[in-house]
Amino acid sequence: MAHSSHTTVADHTCFQDAMTHESSVSTNQTTTRDNWVHTNVGVLDKIVEILEALEAGPISLGHLVTTTGLARPTVHRLAMALERHQFIYRDDQGRFALGSRFAEFAASASEDLLLGAANPILRSLHNRTGESVHIFRRQGDNRVCIAAATRSSGVYIPTPLGALLPMHAGSAAQILLAWDAPERIHQTLRKARFTATILADVRRRGWAESISEYQQGICSISAPIRSATGQVMAAISIAGPVERMSSTPGRLYAPLVMAAGKYLSEAMHAPVH
Repeated sequence: MAHSSHTTVADHTCFQDAMTHESSVSTNQTTTRDNWVHTNVGVLDKIVEILEALEAGPISLGHLVTTTGLARPTVHRLAMALERHQFIYRDDQGRFALGSRFAEFAASASEDLLLGAANPILRSLHNRTGESVHIFRRQGDNRVCIAAATRSSGVYIPTPLGALLPMHAGSAAQILLAWDAPERIHQTLRKARFTATILADVRRRGWAESISEYQQGICSISAPIRSATGQVMAAISIAGPVERMSSTPGRLYAPLVMAAGKYLSEAMHAPVH
């Protein structure tokens, strides 16, 4: 005798109750997720308002509150978070201003374009001078080597690709710091082997020189590479032993490294096809 399956009214009721419960849970989860997204988008909108207000230049907390129309505690809380992550900083007068992280992001985004133009320039400088040539960019509190054409000899071991070096010594560090935000310059100079006067000279003449500053017996010459907006995005350097490059390497190599920096800066202005 064949058995026929059948569904009772009670079964239908249980099924409907289960579906109603699942739908309720799903709706609650969706509502919670939507609320989370809405809340965080709202915070992001407020952050954008603060950053847009700072585009015109440094302003006080009170002025920031007036410009954005946000509550003072909200502006203060978000400004402190932005400062902690170096998106903004406070100048000597306590005013808020856009920080160096934006320049770092721009430099990182432009890196592929830079590297495409850099290789023949690095080889040319290396062949003309017989010394190691590197390109460094800022990465947080360090500088990182992103391109190189090197020569190993004697006491000098070239910096390998991807190596992180400190910002307190070396001509490339001077270049990457010289045009930075005043507060960041002040913080780095506390432990640097160069001075504010040296950085002022770097800005005036457009190149930097270091002799036994990062490594004993080694000297280097660096020049800035600028982005399409004019910000210093990287430094190109020639480095080698003092015994080969002399105790006044700037006199010999500054014109070459400055020309290379200028060429690569102009390459950053070229349209991408």
